[in-house]
Amino acid sequence: MELGERVEAYVCANGLIEPGGAVTCLVSGGADSTCLWHLLRGLGYDVRAVHIHHGLRGSDSDADAAHCAEAFGAEIVHAEPAATEAELREQRYSLTVGRGLRATGHTASDQVETVVYRLVSSGSTRGIRPRRADGVVRPLLDVWREETEAYCRAHGLTWRVDATNADTKRGLIRERLLPLLEELDPRARANLLALASERPRLPRALEASLVELLSSSEGTRAADLGGGVRAVRAYDTLRLEGTVTWGPWQLETDRAGLVVRSRRPGDRLAGRSRKVHDVLVDAKVPRDERDAWPLVATGNGDVVAVVGLEEAPGWEGAVRAERVPE
Repeated sequence: MELGERVEAYVCANGLIEPGGAVTCLVSGGADSTCLWHLLRGLGYDVRAVHIHHGLRGSDSDADAAHCAEAFGAEIVHAEPAATEAELREQRYSLTVGRGLRATGHTASDQVETVVYRLVSSGSTRGIRPRRADGVVRPLLDVWREETEAYCRAHGLTWRVDATNADTKRGLIRERLLPLLEELDPRARANLLALASERPRLPRALEASLVELLSSSEGTRAADLGGGVRAVRAYDTLRLEGTVTWGPWQLETDRAGLVVRSRRPGDRLAGRSRKVHDVLVDAKVPRDERDAWPLVATGNGDVVAVVGLEEAPGWEGAVRAERVPE
């Protein structure tokens, strides 16, 4: 399967971008974001670009920004200095709020590096999510870094190389740890990538609280799970009670089996033909807020409430929602 077909299949399977929809690529000038920008355009999406100019590498940073402006027509946004990789990443996301759906060039290679880092630093194998709650998507998580570079070469695309990457934690994992692991077993990268898609375990303290609760012989017992959530066991049933926070919204319900999520292409209110997209448009929700607007759905995906706007028949009042001023 061609790379474009693979990416389009991944985008559709994970509901990342509506067919022909608008998306803003966060471009660094590297091979991954260059591939992302060019490939999404080729797939028929309405693609724009923005480059966050951190200015950490002097003239090299200036050259990166100039390259992105010329190659992608990217808007250049200047950022304040930041001390850590995490702060730089969150700057890129916070400074691009208001530009609608945003896409980053994270690849399967980044996913593997993330799994290794989290495994060592916190004992977690939690990987990069295909979609963040704030409307940031990662269409290339099924593509290896070598493939993005090969794609750029095949299409005559030039890219910038950040020489300081080797000095970062990711650089240490990429340049030293992963080659050693592949020397130990050639399947190391593929196996580490598979870990990212496994169902995450509960935090150890939370897991211990639930085990103690379930093993109790008392007729009714409750445990505080933190974050304003309690688990209550009444004989042979277990339920969670508490408040879910989604952006500025606080949500509560007494109905079991409901989840809170962002919208997906083709979402409709349960029992109706009305599209969630139309509900948001009719309510004059700004375009850049629609992808992060909370929906409440059943376990099988049926949307029962567009929070604060409309509910499906039979679900009136099932979800109590309060928007807290930011």
